[in-house]
Amino acid sequence: MAAPKRQAEMSLKEVIALITLLDDPDEVIYVQVKDRFVVLGPPAIPHLETAWENSFDAIMQKRIETIIHTIQFETLQKALKNWAKVDQDDLLKGILILARYQYPDLDENKIKKQLATIKQDVWLELHEDLTALEKVKIINHILFEVHQFSGNITNYHAPQNSFINNVLESKKGNPLMLSVVYLLICIELKIPVYGINLPQHFVLAYLNEEANLIDVNNKTLSNNILFYINPFSKGLLFNQKDIDQFLKQLNLDLEPKYYLPCSNIDIIKRCINNLIFSYEKLGYIEKVEELKGLDAQL
Repeated sequence: MAAPKRQAEMSLKEVIALITLLDDPDEVIYVQVKDRFVVLGPPAIPHLETAWENSFDAIMQKRIETIIHTIQFETLQKALKNWAKVDQDDLLKGILILARYQYPDLDENKIKKQLATIKQDVWLELHEDLTALEKVKIINHILFEVHQFSGNITNYHAPQNSFINNVLESKKGNPLMLSVVYLLICIELKIPVYGINLPQHFVLAYLNEEANLIDVNNKTLSNNILFYINPFSKGLLFNQKDIDQFLKQLNLDLEPKYYLPCSNIDIIKRCINNLIFSYEKLGYIEKVEELKGLDAQL
């Protein structure tokens, strides 16, 4: 029954034949059918969904759900691996791929429009003569006063805080995802703001326009950080001494990586790890294992 991966062409006749086998009590047959559907990939999903809607058999419905999820998860794994290899400069693309883990039918255009609206509101207030502080003051005003984004304090560890579609919809998120929204606006407006991957927190740094980002351990880079921004605290500004103090409270060494810009892969890995923690708290062991698998690929 299982076919080589290269034979992924799908005929309607084959799909119908496979679907009729989904209620077979023999587990071996089910595994073979499932493997073939996974080879056929995303084009098989609409047919599986139709079969689910027309079925009154709970076991068959459960099997269809499992097959659809397996296809979607394999597709997501490939997309994330490809992003890390080819498109890691595109932070939004990575964040959207990850959001598809929970929301396979994610409306990417809606998210892009929501971000474009915020960007436009900021852009209208900007002009060339503004200082770095004045630019950040405008971003903070638009994000936290006009659009009313804030940290989700009451439900801090909830998984929805890690998915950009939820954060844009609810205007609430965790430190990482609020920083990501802030960062995406700055990237669009070519404002030199970068992510800082602090332990137990995530913040941003505003760099001098001429800063060289190539050597992340270069002392000149830390000298080019004008100030830090905490989007979880409505864009509160702080400096290197505040990070010193924060790390000392956690009994951690003052390593350069805690002060300097991190990569987009670091951001996606941090997001995955936040989700692992969230789902562990909720007891969703299967999701935890899947996400650990995603993390291992980056």
